[in-house]
Amino acid sequence: MLGFDYPWAALLAPLPLFIYWLYPRATQQQSALRVPFFSRLSSNEVIVPRQVRRKIRFATLLLGWLLLIAAACGPHWIGDEISLPASGRDLMLAVDLSGSMQIRDMQIGNDHVQRIVAIKAVVDDFIKQRKGDRIGLIVFGTQAYVQAPLTFDLDTVGRFLREAQIGFAGEETAIGDAIGLAIKRLRDRPGDRHVLILLTDGASNAGTVTPEAAAKLAAENHIVIYTIGIGAEELIVPGPFGGNFGAQRVNPSQDLDENALKNIADVTGGRYFRARNPEELAGIYRVLDGLEPVADNAQTYRPQRALFYWPLGIALLLSLIAAARAALRGEKFTASTVAP
Repeated sequence: MLGFDYPWAALLAPLPLFIYWLYPRATQQQSALRVPFFSRLSSNEVIVPRQVRRKIRFATLLLGWLLLIAAACGPHWIGDEISLPASGRDLMLAVDLSGSMQIRDMQIGNDHVQRIVAIKAVVDDFIKQRKGDRIGLIVFGTQAYVQAPLTFDLDTVGRFLREAQIGFAGEETAIGDAIGLAIKRLRDRPGDRHVLILLTDGASNAGTVTPEAAAKLAAENHIVIYTIGIGAEELIVPGPFGGNFGAQRVNPSQDLDENALKNIADVTGGRYFRARNPEELAGIYRVLDGLEPVADNAQTYRPQRALFYWPLGIALLLSLIAAARAALRGEKFTASTVAP
């Protein structure tokens, strides 16, 4: 839909006519007889009558003036309505990138994939569904880093998650530092409820802050933490020759500190979840969608795209053409030369 910022500027359109009517006519004496150049008469050039040239000049100037008026009106194109939340929830994701996340115990179909691969697939889909929330991403290993600050740009957050690689933050697990970094990002945000979703497959064995102390500080700052323990409870390790002979059943999640994760969730008013496979992880995020629904107090706006430069550019082009033609002919623009 077409709109205008200053439609009243159209009232200036008849201004040249008023000036033409009010301005006194020039009393210029001209010879009754005008002798053209001989070269012009001897050539085959088609001579445009003077009256026609005057009308062309007048039409050009009039069109340029109207284009300038159109540009002054501030035309713009108004797009379709787009919904935007008035105030979305602030939600941080903390994803473990320690060395153990490369264990292949998450089964997708007949294949076993690394834990981080399953997390990326499920969490990326969860991020896309959180339209209206500000999402931030923290990755942690030996150290904790903000990979993406809180933002409505969910596509960028998802891309940063997909690009994250094991070992980016070190080989160990600093759960307390990850929570502390999330607190630093969330505590000064407006609102009285902020959410941290923490995914890990191990126990805290690095960092300067203990998970217990970080959880208490999060509770004091009204931050709810949902913890998710990742990893299967049983994995068959093939024998030395790659078959069932000598195969062993092991628990790849034996290092997972479930008690610590439950305590973090309980202290902050959240919940602890166990994800042994991608299906359980996807189910957990469906539960989280119910526990922390997307804000629905949305506003709508229409994107606008300015169009004033089109009539302004055409008017400039017409003026350049008219000036160039006049310069080539050695003419001057006066009221008498452009009047119809």
